[in-house]
Amino acid sequence: MHPVTAEVTERIAARSRDSRADYLEHMEAARVAGPGRGKLSCANFAHAFAASPDNDKTRMRDPNAPNLAIVSAYNDMLSAHQPLERFPAIIKRAAHEVGATAQYAGGVPAMCDGVTQGRPGMELSLFSRDVIAMATAVALTHDAFDAALMLGICDKIVPGLFIGAATFGHLPVIFVPGGPMTSGISNADKARTRALYAEGKATREELLDSEMKSYHGPGTCTFYGTANSNQMMMEMTGLHLPGSAFIAPNTPLRDALVAAAPKRAVEIRNGANDYTPFSAVVNEKSLVNAIAGLLATGGSTNHTLHLIAMARAAGIRLTWEDMDDLSRVTPLIARVYPNGTEDVNAFQAAGGMAYVTRQLLDAGLAHEDVQTVAGPGLRRYQQEPFLQDGRLVWRAGTPTSLNRDILRPIDDPFRAEGGLRLLTGGLGRAVIKTSAVKPEHLVIEAPALVFDNQEALLVAHKRGELNRDLVAVVRFQGPKANGMPELHALTPALGVQLDKGFKVALVTDGRMSGASGKVPAAIHVTPEAHEGGPLAYVRDGDIIRLDAHAGTLEIKVAAEALMRREPARASEASGHGYGRELFGWMRKAAGRADTGACALFEAA
Repeated sequence: MHPVTAEVTERIAARSRDSRADYLEHMEAARVAGPGRGKLSCANFAHAFAASPDNDKTRMRDPNAPNLAIVSAYNDMLSAHQPLERFPAIIKRAAHEVGATAQYAGGVPAMCDGVTQGRPGMELSLFSRDVIAMATAVALTHDAFDAALMLGICDKIVPGLFIGAATFGHLPVIFVPGGPMTSGISNADKARTRALYAEGKATREELLDSEMKSYHGPGTCTFYGTANSNQMMMEMTGLHLPGSAFIAPNTPLRDALVAAAPKRAVEIRNGANDYTPFSAVVNEKSLVNAIAGLLATGGSTNHTLHLIAMARAAGIRLTWEDMDDLSRVTPLIARVYPNGTEDVNAFQAAGGMAYVTRQLLDAGLAHEDVQTVAGPGLRRYQQEPFLQDGRLVWRAGTPTSLNRDILRPIDDPFRAEGGLRLLTGGLGRAVIKTSAVKPEHLVIEAPALVFDNQEALLVAHKRGELNRDLVAVVRFQGPKANGMPELHALTPALGVQLDKGFKVALVTDGRMSGASGKVPAAIHVTPEAHEGGPLAYVRDGDIIRLDAHAGTLEIKVAAEALMRREPARASEASGHGYGRELFGWMRKAAGRADTGACALFEAA
């Protein structure tokens, strides 16, 4: 193992010793108790399969017969989740082939940040993760299952399913992805039209035509944002069948992988020789593997929130310092839009996750000695799935990159360090995604231009007030203020100023999209302005310095003088309409960004 990777893993384990032991103790008690259906009264038991087909009823009368839960984020509005409509039928047929049954145990919500960007609904986005976790627990709490299959793809859905599954960690859990849509127009063409529209040089019809050529069919969006980072992490954590992440939906290979998941779930249930519960797969080492994959591929900054919350659900305490230290030794070996020009389909063709896994293992930057749903050892994930005479088989993935503009070996990376960096200083703690930022933009010092919401910045842009060197401070966007929305709608406006040659950066206690890139952005600033953090005291013209190399975020005002100022106050307009009033308790209960911004743990 690389000494830093080993040291970080050891300190995570030491920090988590008590909470992890408590978690595992609860999981063992649940395992010993067995599925609840064996302990139900006849009336209660009958309720559990009253609507099932007769042949299923015959099997389910036997409390020892395997029964699988399906928890799905299906809806037919979102491209990534529309293919999931077909999956329960495939899963049930496959379960029957191995003497088991499967039931659609429950659905969870799945909202799209791409639809809600810049809209009030985005203020529900982060907390939808916590709702999904609760909905997953509701689905599984009938306690009638021997294993669970999680059907979900996008931004908050996979983390929410993961957190919910962790509370049933005595069960084997396999995540079943849907895959990316086929490639549309080039990302360069899409970005060019967005920039022209931001400058008023393209019409809305031209913009819509461009976007529809990019987002055009079923499957995940093909840029490397949070959704596809999710899929990468499920591979690195060992919760996917190997090579599942980036196989297109509605293809024979995808259907074969879906059918293989319930069959494998039966093989690893409690009582089987290969019993592999969620709590055995997810541990300190597998989470370090997920972080290594995130850093090596330039993945989404949203996971600096999600991974901490996900780990906490399994009794493991991660910190931003852990991620920062790993980033300093994990080279960036992938360039996928917005970190490059090509999409995840090109990444898959160049070698994909099998290549990335091999590189990280060979360099000692990921742990090989982990348990996975496919069996012992992460080396299993160096393989790729294929159909051979209609039968699903796995073969070794390519040991060399098939396109060095997209994937490179560890010893010849795109950058010597990973794609994330922790920032600390007079404005608090923040993170920055460095993988898509040009080196000359990683250090910015400029006067602040302060906004209390994203709409105000966009108005200023339309008025031509951003034609200068500036650090845009957008505050009152933290979890307690308004649910911590993504501010991706600001990227085109700020990007235009960057392209004009101005020094431009963003500092915010909100989030940026996993698709954000070229504008240097210090995000997730904590303490947030709503809680009296330093951002509440910043004024127009204050000089701010963001130095990604040094890992600092400073204001050129003495701390004493800064805190003597009257703090700005958040607008009271937020929190009403678009369902936001239902989430008031979550805003009040939400933890800090550096603890995962999760309402569930803080409320408990």
